[in-house]
Parts: sequence; C-alpha cells; structure tokens
Amino acid sequence: MDFLKRRLAEYLAAGRYRRLQPVVERLDGRLVLADSDDRPLLDFSSNDYLALSQHPQLIKASREALERYGVGVGAARLMSGDLALFHQLEREVADFKGCPAALLFGSGYMANVGMIPALVGRGDVVFTDRLDHASIYDGCRLAGARLLRFRHNDLEHLESLLNKERGTGRGLVVVESLYSMDGDIAPLAELVELKNRHSCLLMVDEAHATGLYGEQGGGLIQAAGLEGEVEVVMGTFGKALGSYGAYVAGSQTLRDYLINRARSFIYSTGLPPAVVGASLAAVKLVRSSPDLRQQLAEKAAYFKECLRAAGLPGTAGPSHIVPVMVGSGTIALSLAEECCRQGLFATAIRPPTVPEGTARVRFSVTIHHQKADLAEAARLLMDACRTLAISASF
Repeated sequence: MDFLKRRLAEYLAAGRYRRLQPVVERLDGRLVLADSDDRPLLDFSSNDYLALSQHPQLIKASREALERYGVGVGAARLMSGDLALFHQLEREVADFKGCPAALLFGSGYMANVGMIPALVGRGDVVFTDRLDHASIYDGCRLAGARLLRFRHNDLEHLESLLNKERGTGRGLVVVESLYSMDGDIAPLAELVELKNRHSCLLMVDEAHATGLYGEQGGGLIQAAGLEGEVEVVMGTFGKALGSYGAYVAGSQTLRDYLINRARSFIYSTGLPPAVVGASLAAVKLVRSSPDLRQQLAEKAAYFKECLRAAGLPGTAGPSHIVPVMVGSGTIALSLAEECCRQGLFATAIRPPTVPEGTARVRFSVTIHHQKADLAEAARLLMDACRTLAISASF
C-alpha cells in the first residue's frame, strides 16, 4: 500500500490534500468545529441557502414521517420499499418544475450517474460544459458515449462542436443552470434554441438554483419561462431545500424509462421516510414563500457591497455564490486557514474541483446571515488577505 502514501504526499505538496473537519454544533449561520475550543465560526461554506435545514415545518414533517413509517424502508422501491409518500413528493416536484412527472433518487450524484448512462451509450455523443459537476462527468464516462466539452457558457464553441461532431446517434447537451463554484448562470434560452436546431436532448442540472429563482422557486428554467422546453431537469433537495436526495423531472415516458433503466435507482434502497417528509414540506414551503428568495437576494447583494467597500477588487457575479479568486491551491488553503483562525469558515476550492490556476475560497451567502455577519465576514476576509499578503479578487 506504499503507493497510497506516495500519492497522498503528492496531493499534500500540490495543495490538493483534503481533510475532514468534524462539526459539533451548527446554528444560525455559525458552526463549532471539534478542534476549535468551542469557538463559533461564521459559516460561509453551507449550501443551506434558505436556512430550511433547521426550519420548524421541515423538522415537524420529518418527525411525523419517522414516527409513521420508521427509520428506513428496508428495500429498493421496485421491491417493497415504495411508499405512497414517495409518489406524493414526486407529484409535488413535477408540478413545482412544470413537468408531467418526476422520479426520486438517493442523491444528486446517484441521479447523474444513473440517468446519463440510461439516456446515451456507444454511438451517441454528449456535449458538456467544461465546468459541469464531477457527477455529470462520471455519468458520461459510465455511459460510454463520446464526450465533447465546450468552453464554459460559450455558445459559439458549442455550436461549432454541434456542427462538426453531432453525428447520427443520440445527442445530449448537459449544463448546470447555476454553477456552484463560480456562481454564474447558463444561457438557457439560447441552449434550448441550439438543441432544437441540432435535434439533441437538453439536460439541465438545477441543484443550486432549485428553490431560489422563478415565481414559485422552481429554478432558473422557470424564471426564464422555459418550462416544457427542457427534456431532462435534475435537481437536489440537499441545498436550498434543506433536506437530502434528488429528483429528475420530465415526461411520463422519461420517468417510466428511468425506472426500467437507471441502475442507481433500480439497485438502491429507497430514501429514509423522514428525509422524504422533510423534502415534501420544503417544496411546499418555498412555493408559498417568495420572501425567502427576496431575503437571500438582498443579503447576497449586501455582502458584495461589503467586499467592495473593504477593498476587494473584481466584478461580482449574479448569484449568492461568491468565489474569491487567488489562483494557487496552496494559497487558497492558506487563506481559508487564516480566515478560520480569525473566526470565519469558508472552504478552499482547489483542482481538480476547479481548473488549474483558478483556486479560490468559496463564500455562499444564506439567509442565516444577518447584515452585521456579512460586514464582519468581509472585514475578516480582508484582514486575512493582508496578514498573508495575498492578492485576491471576486
């Protein structure tokens, strides 16, 4: 096993070594790490954007499902693990996303590695944005289809690839609606036009947009008025919706097909009932609570103002995800560690999660954060940059 030690040493030298950091308490936008002497840190690493993971309605619904159905379902859904509660959530999600049907998966990763190989295979071609999530790329590799990557959000590059490489098999274009490491948004209307012109399917991963955009929080597809124009819509419950698991929404035929072909669905135990109960409560809550989305938008804008006022250069993106760019993985790690020493928890994002030379410390604003927290975070970040003599931008 010496090769494992050698590889870990290489990761450490390159600034790519990763460690778990146990959290012993999490409350109202702060957390306490196991080795932090009970000192609360402002948490800017969470995807709990709407603070729903601690919402009383979700906790109540989760407890009721737990008491009614027990801890687990004991089988895959195609065996005896198919609760009526799952179908209730799938109907709610389908309506939420403006689609005829939806299907639950155990996680976003399981959805992508199950769905993509079910849709395409040898003789087919997949066109992916270079910054698509790792689970999308793993799904493409499992599919065995030809994989072509286009430059991030570059429609001209995508069109040139479609013109040259579309071929005669099935074509699938895969993007995220909101990119989790950069916080920018895909040009969905133009992508719909391109996939129609080249007879491709379009898959949009709405993991980081679900709950946050659109009249009812359905996501960026809803906000763009493109419901019914995207064949495959994927998203998760573990981010703005505060729970766990994932969904794929689309036609009834797509749902039926995935039940028969998606291996990560067929061969997995159904989600725990308490999780499904919480997810159902979350979808209902965000559909009726536009104030939550408004609060997050206002706080994200205020945080960017605080960063500018503190002297951080750059042009902020359109979302609540704010990457502070430093370039080097080792520098990103040093900055995150110094921020932690100063009372601010934000995560260093390094290759291979992001391209070489684009390491950053990622800040995600949530409605847990009060204005005073946001101003304090900007001050602590700049103090950390000055302490380490680091040049950063956003």
